[in-house]
Amino acid sequence: MSVCPEATPLSDAEYQRLSGQVLAAIETATDRWLQDDVIDIDAQRTGGLLELVFPDDSRIVVNTQPPLQEIWLAARAGGYHFRHVRGRWLDTRNGSDFFDALSEHASAQGGRELQFPPT
Repeated sequence: MSVCPEATPLSDAEYQRLSGQVLAAIETATDRWLQDDVIDIDAQRTGGLLELVFPDDSRIVVNTQPPLQEIWLAARAGGYHFRHVRGRWLDTRNGSDFFDALSEHASAQGGRELQFPPT
């Protein structure tokens, strides 16, 4: 049973803009960490798919899903689906915030505290 509220209705253009902002925010954070010598995460983006490669060669994949208007997160700990609800991307199963979940999984895989700021 899902505890996530119903998704906010979005036009295709709104979904593209909002999901693009998420991917751009992740890229900005990883670029800053590389520049500040925090951690060496390689971010590789192809369209709506962003792959983060950690120093131990583990990966996190963030993928937009336009037909469902969701963002999917695949990490070593599992796969998660997020939908846009009143300005936030929330997990479809437990209602947790996307950036909180991404930060938690990236910290686990990176071996240090990593905090992705929300858009």
